[in-house]
Amino acid sequence: MEAEPLWNHRADLAQRSLDHYFGAPGEQLFDNWHPLGPGDNDVFNYWWLAHAMDVRIDAYQRTSDPAWLERARRILDGIRLRNGGELFNDYFDDMLWLALATLRLAEATGDPGLYGDAGRLWQHVLDHGWNDHEGGGIAWRGAQPYYKNTPANAPFVILSARLHRRTGDARYREWGLRVMDWLEGALVEPGGFVHDGVNRQQDHAIDADWRFTYNQGLYVGACVELGGEGYLERAARTARTAIAELSAEGVFAVEGEGGDEGLFKGVFYRYARELVEAADVPEVRDFVLESTDRLWRSCERDGLLLANGDWNHPPDAKVPLSAQLSAVMATEMCAAMTA
Repeated sequence: MEAEPLWNHRADLAQRSLDHYFGAPGEQLFDNWHPLGPGDNDVFNYWWLAHAMDVRIDAYQRTSDPAWLERARRILDGIRLRNGGELFNDYFDDMLWLALATLRLAEATGDPGLYGDAGRLWQHVLDHGWNDHEGGGIAWRGAQPYYKNTPANAPFVILSARLHRRTGDARYREWGLRVMDWLEGALVEPGGFVHDGVNRQQDHAIDADWRFTYNQGLYVGACVELGGEGYLERAARTARTAIAELSAEGVFAVEGEGGDEGLFKGVFYRYARELVEAADVPEVRDFVLESTDRLWRSCERDGLLLANGDWNHPPDAKVPLSAQLSAVMATEMCAAMTA
């Protein structure tokens, strides 16, 4: 099978597999784990569901079928319902993920209310998240204003750049650049590796042992969105560094078993695809395609895909929704790259 039909076919199967293994009735929408055990759905994973919106929008962009947008909107409605009717929570990175997905949904539908929601989330994060601890930057959450990390700051840069492109309002780009300057000064190594955070324990220390793919992907995405001024070169450097330092046997290593870590790979793949579209980085393109092919060869069963943290082996334990979403994201990115 040629590359384009193969990845398009796999993307269809990936979306179907998400519903088959994780679909849930009522306002739950998706189970947190497969197979589901007692208490597994007790946690409301706001930010996982924001990524579920994103993968449905990916399917719409690939197929032009508006049913996918209806599914994305249903997820957004479910997030608000389960969040007490509100957009906001205590975690600034969560809200930024939702804002990014909501802005994509707005662009696909033209709904002015959705544009307004994305703008309100951006303003809320700026008003409540930016402070002078560690010289600036967006805090991870309201309860820890002193703790700054890549997962809160890089999505703010991405959202700022996209809102600037949408509105032409210079304030969005100015704040995006200001936050990017802080991020690069605080958490990006000269060789391109991006650290997770600083001052988590109020000791000004960098969490140098937290080496996660999604920090690399987020910085890549921020650089690509800002564009020019050497940012694409920095994005390529970080993507290459991530592959060199965080992969083994052709795939990214398992990053943890707590659940959230399952989404980290998918974030990298989403923004690696944007880099490949913006610049000629063949080794990044090859890694994305070849590692995702390994996932499918390892984890496809009877025409469906159930992801594992290690993409070279099928799952032998419970799978979190987060890991399945990463697999869908990676597959949709491969379909987009080969279209």
